[in-house]
Amino acid sequence: MNKISQLLKLNTRPLIMGVLNLTPDSFSDGGKYNEIDLALKRVEYMIESGADIIDIGAESSRPGAEIITVDDERERLEPTLKEIKKVFDVPISIDTYKPEIMKLSIDYGVDMINDIYALQKSGTIEVISNSNVLVCLMHMQNSPKNMQNSPHYKNIILEVESFFKARTAALNKAGIKNERILLDPGFGFGKTFEHNIDLFKKINQFTKLSFPLLVGVSRKSMVKKMVGDIENDIIQASVLLACLAVQNGAKILRVHDVKETFNAISVLQAV
Repeated sequence: MNKISQLLKLNTRPLIMGVLNLTPDSFSDGGKYNEIDLALKRVEYMIESGADIIDIGAESSRPGAEIITVDDERERLEPTLKEIKKVFDVPISIDTYKPEIMKLSIDYGVDMINDIYALQKSGTIEVISNSNVLVCLMHMQNSPKNMQNSPHYKNIILEVESFFKARTAALNKAGIKNERILLDPGFGFGKTFEHNIDLFKKINQFTKLSFPLLVGVSRKSMVKKMVGDIENDIIQASVLLACLAVQNGAKILRVHDVKETFNAISVLQAV
């Protein structure tokens, strides 16, 4: 059985997914872990701090981010992924929407593909259907380059729910079973602050679709809008939102601050 599937099945607590950005321009930690030894130290620290899964991204998806080529993404990702797989026996998720990078990652034995385009790009469904990895489908309006240019919804909850139903049906048609699918509402991806708050308040609506829910609000602009730009305040608010997400049905938390989140969830589970 897939490692992440096993963890979801065996654990009563939510899983913590630690973020490793191999990008020069990500919004929170761009450029910090571009060198392999720094990336390995970061992974070791996150595992020791309580991370169940490591999510590796080699292309920024921040608002306004430029698209990079397959070759550039491969050059950033492959050497580090290769070393991480050698050194650590931790489930790995790869944050990508390119079929070539999905295939490369699957060949290295990763456990999940985390796709901001929800397998809408040509060739991606075929790659996933020919594998046994899990896939996380995220909701996004438009693309990172223009997603924050006046996003609009008539009813964000219904529209995101409808999107998930359409995408999971498309995957089922391609032979990808429900037990391999996770959902991410996509906080900050083509959504205003008000959209994000409305979406967060109704997270439990999406649990009715019967897929594990992945929530990532860590250090995002919605958090900064609420508490300002002081790092400690951002961390505290991110951790609080993670706890609220768990109380509303989130099964995986995608976070930058693993230790703080792990401690908070441990307390939440104990009381």
